[in-house]
Amino acid sequence: MKVSDILRVKGGGTLFTIHPFDPLADAVQTMAGKDIGSLVVMEHGDLVGMLTFREVIQAMAKNGGVIGESTVRSAMDDHPMTCSPDTELDEVRRMMLESHARYLPVIGNRQLQGVISFYDVAKAVVDSQNFENKMLKAYIRDWPDGSQPESETVKL
Repeated sequence: MKVSDILRVKGGGTLFTIHPFDPLADAVQTMAGKDIGSLVVMEHGDLVGMLTFREVIQAMAKNGGVIGESTVRSAMDDHPMTCSPDTELDEVRRMMLESHARYLPVIGNRQLQGVISFYDVAKAVVDSQNFENKMLKAYIRDWPDGSQPESETVKL
């Protein structure tokens, strides 16, 4: 399974972006109001960073528990890990686990194609395993009634 499969199942939902010089308070309001965990930081049509609740909390911790007049740029991850639509799911899982990333921007043909979350990846894995389990159970249930040929029977 590839990232493109996850994006297709996830659907063409709205991708929320913000400018690096916007107030961090605006980003927090957007994230809270839309119930999302990340914003893609874009400037002149290019991905320049990623802002997640982790960066917001770190910024608040540095500033005595308040956001103050901080900008998105001061808090964002300006070198976010990315993947492509052709990246295999196992590679995405490895990347996310090793870097503790909960969100990965998907870049294809030099353009932002979407964002996948750890939740999206976990859901894809569970759905795939459920499908495989269903197929195996159907295969076992439809097993021919006859016994195995004598040459393949194991005698104890």
